[in-house]
Amino acid sequence: MSAKRSLAKRNSGIVRNVCIVVAIAAAVVLKFCTAEFKDEKIPPSLAAVPSLLTENEIRVHFIDLGQADGILLQSTQNAVLIDGGEYATRDTLVNYLRNAGITTLDYVVATHPHSDHIGGLAAVIQQFDVKNVLMPDATNNTATFEKLLTAIENKGISITVPSIGDKITAGIIEFTVLAPAKDFKDLNNASLVLRMVYDKTAFLFTGDVEVPSEKEMLNSGLSLRANVLKAGHHGSRTSTSSEFLDAVRPGTVVVSCGTGNSYGHPHKEFLEIVSQPERNITLLRTDKLGTIIITTDGQEIKHYVKGEES
Repeated sequence: MSAKRSLAKRNSGIVRNVCIVVAIAAAVVLKFCTAEFKDEKIPPSLAAVPSLLTENEIRVHFIDLGQADGILLQSTQNAVLIDGGEYATRDTLVNYLRNAGITTLDYVVATHPHSDHIGGLAAVIQQFDVKNVLMPDATNNTATFEKLLTAIENKGISITVPSIGDKITAGIIEFTVLAPAKDFKDLNNASLVLRMVYDKTAFLFTGDVEVPSEKEMLNSGLSLRANVLKAGHHGSRTSTSSEFLDAVRPGTVVVSCGTGNSYGHPHKEFLEIVSQPERNITLLRTDKLGTIIITTDGQEIKHYVKGEES
């Protein structure tokens, strides 16, 4: 074989190999870009939320209260508050409710007596017309819990401890109580869990429940299915098991947590579970997106966030 033919053959091989490498690189880049687009797809800003609710609309506000929970459910005629952040953020919570046009709350729900869930509730009860208070049969020997009980007593409000399967109604806002199914000593697992169903849509609010309470719910026979799941315990590794997610099958998971919090929430193990491609879950975090509002008309769910993910 002549040197010229040998060189030509060699160049042909080089070209072929280069083409293969380029094709592989292009595929990798395409996959990377697609993944990045999916990860960085941000819902519309809160500025896009219509100023007025429609008669068939429920708005669910996951209020940014740092490393704490505070969730407002609002229709044209009724409102429910689930948890109230820390004592230090009570003014933020009260101002948010006022700016949302709230004067009366049909229910205030204290999912469990940890300070990051009840800290601002005394201020809310003092400053708004609260008709009912829901709490689990659990207590905590803290000044924050005592302040809450005192505020409830001073307003003459009776405390209701609901049972599994109970229905709670405030106009078009309707809940079923799913937990706690037993007397847990651990306060996180003593959390009230509420499933709101509105026509063809459902939301699951889980407080700080962990795997033991999740197992009780899985064994209860009650439906856990929900379009939107408020992740238990701020996205901790001790909550939101694969089995629980399999039963809920959410399209959206919301995590309430603070930026750079000392607990490391949401934990890596939680993020790995919810990010499994086959689950196709949209993850929304208050530490990255601020306050999150999700609306439903019973048919369609829409997401709005305070700002773009950092």
